[in-house]
Amino acid sequence: MIEARHLLKTFRDRKRGEVRAVDNVSFVCEPGRIYGLLGANGAGKTTTLRMLATLIAPSGGGAVVAGFDVTTHPAEVRARVGFLAASTALYGRLTARETIAYFGRLNGLDDARIAVRTAQLAEELAMEDFLDRRVDTFSTGMKQKTSIARTLVHDPEVLILDEPTLGLDVMAARGIVRFVRECRARGKTVIYSTHIMSEVEKLCDRVGIIHGGQLLAEGTLAELRQQYGEEDLEEIFVKVAGGEAIA
Repeated sequence: MIEARHLLKTFRDRKRGEVRAVDNVSFVCEPGRIYGLLGANGAGKTTTLRMLATLIAPSGGGAVVAGFDVTTHPAEVRARVGFLAASTALYGRLTARETIAYFGRLNGLDDARIAVRTAQLAEELAMEDFLDRRVDTFSTGMKQKTSIARTLVHDPEVLILDEPTLGLDVMAARGIVRFVRECRARGKTVIYSTHIMSEVEKLCDRVGIIHGGQLLAEGTLAELRQQYGEEDLEEIFVKVAGGEAIA
C-alpha cells in the first residue's frame, strides 16, 4: 500500500550549503497495517511524510501510495490519503461541523455524504458534545479530534498521521490511540509518526527508526528487541541513534 524507494530531500542553506533532510529512506507499509516512524524532532519524519502525501516533491528516489506514484500521479494519491500534520491550523470562527463539511467539499463529497460522514466521525471520536461549537472555544484535545475528522471525512484508504497526540493530555491521547487502532481493524493502512515510545509499542506492526534523515533500523518490535538485545524500546532507540543506553 505504501512503498518509499530511496527517498531523498535536500534544501539549500546559506550557511551550511546543501542539507539532506531525508537521505535514502526506503520502507514498505503493507495494507491494513500500522507502520511507526520513530524519531526525535528534526530527524526527518515530517519531511518524509510530506513527500508521501505529495505536499513536497522528492529531490531523488520516489514512492508509491495506494498504487500511484507520488510524483507522476499526485492527484490520485491525494484522493486516497488523509494527512494529519503535526501543526494543524483551524479557523476559529467555524464550528467543528462546518470545518468537517468544508473539507468534505474540498474532497468532492456532496452534502448528503458529508452529513453521513460527520455523524460517523462524531460518534467514533466522541465529538457530539462540541460538534456545533466554534473552534476558538475548544481545548487542545477537541481541536485535534476536529483535525482528525477533517482528515478522514473522505474515508481515505491510507492515513498519514504526524504526531497525532502531540500536546494532548493522557485521556485525550488514549482516545486517539484507540481510534487509530480501530482504523487498522477496518482495513486502513497507517503511517504513524511519533517520538512517544509507548504509543509505538501499543500500535505499530513495524517500526522504522529515523535519525539524521536516515532510516537506521527497521523491523517488528520482536525483531528489534532481538537484534539490539534490549526489551525497552527507548533503550533500542538510544542505541540506534548513537547515544548511550539509559541505565
